Amino acid sequence: MQPVYLPTLDKLGVEAAALENLTLPVDQIAQDWLNSFTSTISAEGAKTEDVLALLHPDAWWRDILALTWDFRSLQGHVQVGKFVTDRVISSAAGWKDIAVATGEGMKTVLLRPYPDLVWIQFFITFNTNVGNGVGIVRLVPTPDAAGQGIVWKAFMIFTTLTGLKDHPETLGEHRNPLPNHGFWPSKRQAELDYADREPTVVIVGAGQSGLDVAARLKTLGVDALIIERSATPGEQWKNRYEALCLHDPVWYDHMPYIPFPKTWPVFTPAPKLAGWLRAYAEAMELNIWTSSTIHSMRLDEEKKIWTVKVTRSGDKTEERVLKPKYVIFAIGLGSGVPTMPDVPGMDQFKGTLLHSKHFGTAKDYVGKKALVVGACTSAHDIAQDFYNYGVDVTMVQRSSTYIMSTKNGWPDLFKGTYEENGPPTDVADWLTASMPLYFGKVMIRGLIEKIAEKDRQILEDLNKAGFKTNNGIDGSGFAFMAAVKAGGYYLDVGTSRLIADKKIKLVSGTNLSRFTENSVVFEDGREVECDVVVCATGFGDGRGPIIDLIGPEQGAKLIKIWGLDEEGETNSAWRWSGVENLYVMVGNLAKCRFHSLHIALQIKAMEEGLWDGKRYSERA
Repeated sequence: MQPVYLPTLDKLGVEAAALENLTLPVDQIAQDWLNSFTSTISAEGAKTEDVLALLHPDAWWRDILALTWDFRSLQGHVQVGKFVTDRVISSAAGWKDIAVATGEGMKTVLLRPYPDLVWIQFFITFNTNVGNGVGIVRLVPTPDAAGQGIVWKAFMIFTTLTGLKDHPETLGEHRNPLPNHGFWPSKRQAELDYADREPTVVIVGAGQSGLDVAARLKTLGVDALIIERSATPGEQWKNRYEALCLHDPVWYDHMPYIPFPKTWPVFTPAPKLAGWLRAYAEAMELNIWTSSTIHSMRLDEEKKIWTVKVTRSGDKTEERVLKPKYVIFAIGLGSGVPTMPDVPGMDQFKGTLLHSKHFGTAKDYVGKKALVVGACTSAHDIAQDFYNYGVDVTMVQRSSTYIMSTKNGWPDLFKGTYEENGPPTDVADWLTASMPLYFGKVMIRGLIEKIAEKDRQILEDLNKAGFKTNNGIDGSGFAFMAAVKAGGYYLDVGTSRLIADKKIKLVSGTNLSRFTENSVVFEDGREVECDVVVCATGFGDGRGPIIDLIGPEQGAKLIKIWGLDEEGETNSAWRWSGVENLYVMVGNLAKCRFHSLHIALQIKAMEEGLWDGKRYSERA
């Protein structure tokens, strides 16, 4: 991978004064660039080098399905040039009808994210051989050949598929004219029973990820059945620890088609979210078998059909065998085996020892002494829950943690995207997705420094109390940590002050050495008496529960879930999983909302013969 940097004016070789003296008709500049670009790629005998002349030498191009049927982030003329040759100027994707977009929130603008960073940002719409899409282009100023003027070149292009030709989602003008027969109980029951048909898709799990992708498939006319082992959709949110509350704001968390109401709190308590998910499933009339268990799944590679064995519970318990074409695992990163520390004497401890996954409420431990092992989100939430119930609680920090206060962080990070009176959620999603993650890691550093300065007092107080903090991977805050390892940070909603003020006690700078009958001893000799130990220590490989169902033969092909590939794209999730006709739907509410469409489009395109299942995954 090439070095990643910001296209600051000095890097581009542009004098700030020269730019300040220019009159910038941004709409005209954007249109002129697009005119040159479209005429170049559509010219008879189009040449890759002519297209690249309109792009900065270190330009990025991120595509989600539109031109690659994959998730790709390409950088520089070598990688982008091969892509242009193979997918842009060829007829392979049929890219056409490219135009500047004018929808709500899509205004062409001159942006100055930092004093020395300037670009013109505009949206585009387009068609391909199979569908339609949206894109975002960012133009940066470069010196002309004579060094006397400015030439605007693309430094970043984003393209994403948003719909399929002749198969629109049943929304708005395309909505069904008559009510679904689900309003009549007998017909609804027949629909749910699948006695005379097979579901096209079986989805494992009825949390937000399963519900989102089921809703997307439904609006595209694909028959999907969710299998959920709990009694109601979203119950996993109700069954987690009592103090669990979302740490990201409501504007970021909307679900497809039905946004949260204006009365919704900024930060959603888990039980409230569980109730919303139940209501969402009902409103969208999603087909769900609750209190049901999948025993095995096996893929017939020749027929490309799965055999899914299920015990369905309800008025009566019955064994069923389903034959879907596709399966989607929507069971979350927390579905792996809970990771517990291996410390001598654990079997001798007479108190309660459990993983955070199995922790309910601190109310059960009033009058006792608690130890929480871990210093990220779950550990902070549980420690605060103990404190709120008057429990003597100590947190064990084994490595440093990135801390960002939500009151200072979110307004800066989400300015212009997910905020009150912000752009439509789809537009915010496209803006967020338009920046390749490795570039975003560098881009965000300045904001992280700004937020850290606002948080300076609490960070200093934490450090004085012995709590070790960091600024994220290479100064990039929490987002890149979340993408790489789904942890390592805490978005502060109050616990940090309790730690800084020593209302929650702290053991840091050492590791657990051994358990006694009623205490934990640390390597530096400290000893903490405790009646309950909660290990907020994460989860093992998320592939485990999937492999248990699909068997070792297919399981050996399954690509690691989460983390990043060499281009900065997420492994397995929402794209090729390594196993044919198996998709992994995972992520927070925002990622599930956005990427549920991408899984649904891939399945619908194969069902309608619009795509043969092959992806453009060649590396330059």
